Amino acid sequence: MRAVQITEFGGPEVLNVVDLPDPVPGDGEQLFDVATAGVNYADTHQAENSYLAPQTLPLIPGAEFVGTPAGGGPRVVGLLDGGGYAERTATHPRLTWPVPDGVSDEQALAVVLQGATAWHLLRTSAHLAAGETVVVIAGAGGVGTLAVQLARRWGAGRIIATASSPEKRALTQELGADATVDPALADDDPKAFAAALREANGGKPVDVVLEMTGGNVFSGSLSALAPFGRLVTYGMAARQETPAVPPGALMQRSRAVIGFWLAHCMARPEMMDDAMTELLQLVEAGDLRPVIGGRYPLSAVREAHQDIRSRRTTGKLVLDPRR
Repeated sequence: MRAVQITEFGGPEVLNVVDLPDPVPGDGEQLFDVATAGVNYADTHQAENSYLAPQTLPLIPGAEFVGTPAGGGPRVVGLLDGGGYAERTATHPRLTWPVPDGVSDEQALAVVLQGATAWHLLRTSAHLAAGETVVVIAGAGGVGTLAVQLARRWGAGRIIATASSPEKRALTQELGADATVDPALADDDPKAFAAALREANGGKPVDVVLEMTGGNVFSGSLSALAPFGRLVTYGMAARQETPAVPPGALMQRSRAVIGFWLAHCMARPEMMDDAMTELLQLVEAGDLRPVIGGRYPLSAVREAHQDIRSRRTTGKLVLDPRR
């Protein structure tokens, strides 16, 4: 089979398309033919070995796919520990879900990891209450575009999205954001970024921040929180160390910092079932709009990683393993 293999850690240049034997399913696993593979920002960390779980070489990246069981069967979308950037992959059927006929491969991939993350960020971690102000960092990204829509659907009082260009900020408003902020304000001064978030909220602090950048964006977001506000952190896109948060800084305003990683939901598949059932139904009904950022041939995997790292993309990126 054709697959993307990494034999040394680094940037997009370490992604090589090679011919490899088909994977051998482990205990309880099943072999699947991959029609479309999803690309996530976390994959760029996996290539560098800079993410939460240490990687072992050689490896095939990719945490999600749409395909069919080898030998035939219904189309499913599934999650993986790795191995998605390939013509075939193996995973436990418990981590796959049927794709409704009215949902495309790209749409299914948009919701299985990024959509489920947005769902759990708001419901499980932040416990969003009706009327609260929600800040979505990287609101034009794969998680962000869905989080903006879900926050609106679930009764957020005001939604503020950050995005790095006028076009991306306009997209977030089209999806339901009430106001936007340029995250570049945090580059030199997290206080300026915090002030911009409060200004976008009518001069008041905010209730919930979904944060995936780290560094100054994290610090500014934390400063912008109201009493009983929650900052949910789920990424490290800035590749910067985030300053430590002293307990007193949380107690002074009754603020909370919450970490989230979807891998822990994968270990409890029933948590994924709740999210996937609702998300796929919303997409099929036309009530949730996944933004598709591009479909790349497997042979252009380096370009896909370069584009997502340089913020040239919006929404969901996917790979076609047959090209």
